Amino acid sequence: MPRIFAPLLSAATYARWLHLAIGWIFAGVVLMIYPGTYAFGPGGILLRAVPMDVALLVLAALLPAMRRAEGVQARLLLMPEREQDIAAEPARSWADRRRTAAWLVGRVALGSLVGMFSVVVPAAAFDLLVRPAPQLPGGLRLPAADGLPWYPLLAPVLLFALGWLVGWAGRLQLAMARRLLGPSPAERLAAAELRAERLLERNLLARELHDSIGHALTVTVIQAGAAREVGDGAFVAKALEVIEETGRQAMADLERTLALLRDTGEAADPAEAGGARGIGGARSIGGAHGTPQAGDARERPGIEQLPALLDTARSAGSPVEAWIDVPSGRLPGVLSREGYRIVQEGVTNALKYAPGEPISVRVALRDGRLELRCANALAGAAPARGTPRRGGKGLRGIRERAVLLGGEASAGAESGEWVLAVRVPLRLGA
Repeated sequence: MPRIFAPLLSAATYARWLHLAIGWIFAGVVLMIYPGTYAFGPGGILLRAVPMDVALLVLAALLPAMRRAEGVQARLLLMPEREQDIAAEPARSWADRRRTAAWLVGRVALGSLVGMFSVVVPAAAFDLLVRPAPQLPGGLRLPAADGLPWYPLLAPVLLFALGWLVGWAGRLQLAMARRLLGPSPAERLAAAELRAERLLERNLLARELHDSIGHALTVTVIQAGAAREVGDGAFVAKALEVIEETGRQAMADLERTLALLRDTGEAADPAEAGGARGIGGARSIGGAHGTPQAGDARERPGIEQLPALLDTARSAGSPVEAWIDVPSGRLPGVLSREGYRIVQEGVTNALKYAPGEPISVRVALRDGRLELRCANALAGAAPARGTPRRGGKGLRGIRERAVLLGGEASAGAESGEWVLAVRVPLRLGA
């Protein structure tokens, strides 16, 4: 029984009823202006009013804004489960205008039918309640049962049937809106491209946060734990210094990421020439140099900032041996920045899963490709080759970066070491 009355108790039924009534009102206004309701019979009125209504609706559908107005109104009053099923964009093609014209004609026709029943049925129910005995054709009257008229009981039945008719018509109107006002193929493609773009943006932000903040937290935890275990004053002071510097770098990275999230342009990269600064010659990396200054705190770090990164790993207790063979001016800015993040993730993984073990880093240009290799001795049992380390989000992010740059990445155990190797072309798209 509750399911029978559910449509009558739903707010959507009455909102859709209002939407249907608007179409009926339009037809009624046109009817009163032309051809009127006095000079013709019902057939003559329909013969003249219907072509006029259709012509006006088709002309209105030619306006691009009409499709948008109808879409917004349908979203508000027809109450679809998913608003995106009904477009709220102006017409951009003749196909959109044709669908809008069909929608307007169908909406007014269905609204006029429901509007007529909305007037006739309550009037008939009222007559059943107040008249003693409705007359049948030929002057006959309905009989009464036991002296009491039974036909007033038909009044709630009629009103109940009207409610169900309105509910059915509202669902039909919603189906028409989805069909005729739904997104066109071009709009669906544009929406898919927008979703893909937003997904890429979110993935970029997730990778930036994972690489920068994850590295800072790993170093901080290792330094704090080592300082607690050692207990030496000088070592504790050095650990606190490293924690402070790592925290500052993490705050700068977080500021860059938040600027990207706000899309204010504050985190825009400088000219490619600035990001393309290479490190000349093959050399071993030693002391801390190349650390970004305060003036370029918003610039994303590149290969030239690797010395400071590796010094942080050394301070955490892991011996680091690194070589860079990148001729000056040969490395595009995007490869410099992505290469830094890849090495950062490799070093972070080494500190996390093999603390204190030696780490070797190689960055070189070979045959028109940037080759990155980060290896560390395995701590404990060696996993099978190609098996990702626990979690795997960082390695997945590295593979995504490599694929987007047109390269490839691999990670796994080799001869007692965990090796991360990435190869990307120097010319993007090559």
